[in-house]
Amino acid sequence: MASVLITGGSRGIGAAAARLFAEDGYHVAINYCRSRERAEALVRELQEKHYSAAAFRADVSDREQVERMVEDTARAFGGVDVLVNNGGIAQQKLFTDISGEEWDRMFAVNMKGMFHCCQCVLPYMLRRQKGAIINLSSIWGIAGASCEVHYSASKAAVIGFTRALAKEEGPSGITVNCVAPGVVDTEMNANLTPADLEALREETPLGRIGKAEEIAQAILFLAGDRARFITGQVISPNGGIVI
Repeated sequence: MASVLITGGSRGIGAAAARLFAEDGYHVAINYCRSRERAEALVRELQEKHYSAAAFRADVSDREQVERMVEDTARAFGGVDVLVNNGGIAQQKLFTDISGEEWDRMFAVNMKGMFHCCQCVLPYMLRRQKGAIINLSSIWGIAGASCEVHYSASKAAVIGFTRALAKEEGPSGITVNCVAPGVVDTEMNANLTPADLEALREETPLGRIGKAEEIAQAILFLAGDRARFITGQVISPNGGIVI
């Protein structure tokens, strides 16, 4: 049975992905940083359905914590076959008001966390000459967003990282792809006002906000055998708001 490690897996897109991977027969390692109760509740939910799941705490910006998380995952499930780099933070703020600390924290979690996780997981994939890495970006990493310059920049970096790593790891049978969601109904967007959400709905050709499960379906597809000839790509489930 293959195993998947999902960072930021206790809620939103990460939790939706955990459920889908479990249903598809994977061992599921759910990473969390602060949401211990939610992560453990999700594990119980999956185990009650006789799925294989466990929760592991780590701040992905901390190398030692990531190393420990990956080792624990490999010990529990025999390795890591799929890595979903979903853990991330967001902030809305005028560019002129962003502090150096806020800028650094955004990149430490959204970009350096991905660097840590990939470096720690790749040895397991290289030994098997097979694996899949799916990195979560955003439409704002493609198009940019006002009042989210540091977030947009970090998510644009994810895209460049994905394309470069795909070229490097392709000869080893490892695919590296990126999912860049549009506006999705998750807690990360809970700070948007009803007026903001309505404006985004109107701007989206499909006329609605996305669901976490729809993004998770794209992640699951890219992890599977049907996507073995897809690498270095950016898949953007966004309802047509960015084309």
